[in-house]
Amino acid sequence: MSRTLRALTAGLNSTGRFKYKSPESAIDYVVVGGGVVGLAIARRLTQAFPEKTTFLLERHERAGEEISSRNSEVIHAGLYYPLESLKTKLCIRGRQLLYDYCGQNTIPFLKTGKLVVARADQRPYIENLHAKARTLPPAVLPTELISGDRARELEPDLSRDIAAALWSPETGIVDSHAYMESLEKEIMDSENGELAYSTRVVRIDPHAEGSEDGWVVQAVTGDAGEGDAMLARVLINAAGLSAPLVLNSLLGKDALPMYFARGSYASYRGPGIGGVKHLIYPCPDTAKSKDSHAFQSLGTHLTLDLQGKVRFGPDLEWIEPPANEEAEADFWTRHLVPDESRLKLMHEAVTSYLPAVKFEGLQPDYVGIRPKLVPPGGGFQDFELRVDHTGDFVQSRNGKGNSMISLLGIESPGLTASLALAERVVDGLLVGTNEYVK
Repeated sequence: MSRTLRALTAGLNSTGRFKYKSPESAIDYVVVGGGVVGLAIARRLTQAFPEKTTFLLERHERAGEEISSRNSEVIHAGLYYPLESLKTKLCIRGRQLLYDYCGQNTIPFLKTGKLVVARADQRPYIENLHAKARTLPPAVLPTELISGDRARELEPDLSRDIAAALWSPETGIVDSHAYMESLEKEIMDSENGELAYSTRVVRIDPHAEGSEDGWVVQAVTGDAGEGDAMLARVLINAAGLSAPLVLNSLLGKDALPMYFARGSYASYRGPGIGGVKHLIYPCPDTAKSKDSHAFQSLGTHLTLDLQGKVRFGPDLEWIEPPANEEAEADFWTRHLVPDESRLKLMHEAVTSYLPAVKFEGLQPDYVGIRPKLVPPGGGFQDFELRVDHTGDFVQSRNGKGNSMISLLGIESPGLTASLALAERVVDGLLVGTNEYVK
């Protein structure tokens, strides 16, 4: 019997190191987390409410140091997830927003297209993806079922065992760093937007004193021993891998469990990929999983960067926190160093569809960590956009009080969906529910 994976349930300041401080200033919107999603939300806030103050707090020295810079840089079409899910809706919407944004702001990108390749026994998997896509208008999610021979015309090194493939012409790649730099510039050029790097949030408290509701955010900049406190009238928790820590500091015994999946990438130089021009994804091995749709991982696939460099990944390796999780909530940072331990399994996965790829040509490249809201075998888990109010925790004179929006489990296709997530948070959850700062 397999052992149950231990979850992380820690919260910010669980040791009580940082005591409550009265706020020294008030900010209309505070965004915690400077990954691609946090940047997109802060940008949208400065556009929607130019007269209001928007601060983004990021603990690292620069933007996107965690999930946002450790992924495949793929612009996904929206093939894989349930039609009514946020992942599908925001991926499709975000894909078009991102292509438009890149075109308007000279962000390097390339619409490469993607092949999802299948052996004869895997054909039902891609047929199901194609059937789902056909329930939408053709321009929304175009796909084409093609034969194995046609797939080999596109990519001659594909295995003879590949009997069919699903062609996705809307899939592409993007320079994620250039994209984030563009978002940063828009925020800094705005009238009331500010970015604060090397600034880690250490404590959150609901605040409902007098006529002012909000959240007291205590943050430490650099090596300072003590934090400074500000009142966030609206708080956006876009802290990625740390988002549950922020929320759990308020939830107590109802803390959310968080799981972590390590994904290794390998660069490749060698035979078996001659002139490759498209992204190549295998069908997930659903035979080894309770998850018939393999939502936890899309398999070890071939991607390209904008210089034509080939890499394979990510694979999937579950990691767990130590028993003393309060002291080591960032335990996952120890798993970011790439090594050769995963290369043999990755090579076995890759040669199932590209048989001439040589083990000797693979080199460890980089590692990413994906935030998971469900453990192995937990099935599909959608993006979660959770709204809490100060009135949920303290008595407020203003009814339910002011909002905190937490974005949880934002893994793939988070990069693709980033502008759509910002649209959903700002235009939907704030403006649409009349909860913006008046």
